[in-house]
Amino acid sequence: MRNILLTMMYDGSCFHGWQIQENAVSVQEVFQKGMTAVFGKTDIKGCSRTDSGVHANMYCVSFRTEHRIPVERIPPALNNYLPPSIAVLNAQEMPEDFHARYSCKGKEYIYKIWNNDIRNPFLDRYALHYWYDLDLDKMNKAASNIIGYHDFTSFCTLDKREKGDFHRTVSGLSVSRENDMVTISVRADGFLYNMVRIIVGTLLYVSQGKLTPEDIPEIIKAEDRSLAGPTAPAHGLYLNKVFY
Repeated sequence: MRNILLTMMYDGSCFHGWQIQENAVSVQEVFQKGMTAVFGKTDIKGCSRTDSGVHANMYCVSFRTEHRIPVERIPPALNNYLPPSIAVLNAQEMPEDFHARYSCKGKEYIYKIWNNDIRNPFLDRYALHYWYDLDLDKMNKAASNIIGYHDFTSFCTLDKREKGDFHRTVSGLSVSRENDMVTISVRADGFLYNMVRIIVGTLLYVSQGKLTPEDIPEIIKAEDRSLAGPTAPAHGLYLNKVFY
């Protein structure tokens, strides 16, 4: 029995998230069909949930198989059965105890903001159009107060998916600009439901002057979702890197 790790990317605008849904098309459902065509019925393990409209520059899946296809032939074989919105980039054999989700040590997300008065039609599903001026200095000062080991209840949408310990370690959070594209990059050992999108909404509130960088520690300490900023739209969010 072989344990295979697949690295892939996908355009999330076509799907209702990664996880299989009863009444909507998900990435997992479409990907599972491609896997079945190549390997037969296979149990796949995804590295993370992603919500409807969220994209992935890097997404990882592990599975076990007795099929003897060489690993270098797996990506083209699967891509032959996948739509243009999903592409397998790489395949490699892993130790027996490897698991795409539970072996993960951390992830990096990025959020893209098109910061121009005029919308870009080609970015409609791939970046938030935000036409107000952005104060990156204030946003980065606020970001520095989010970095560290905290209880992130204030930055989480509470539902049945989130139970137990809400502590996470954010090891990196920065805001950068290249011409009219502003990118927020967040790296952590794990993320809560909507955590990155709430961080983005909070940083936008700081830029607008509705919050100050100095408010962030008190918002974290309060463990109260109502004190943080709004949840930013999904279409600007990308799972960018997965670390093992």
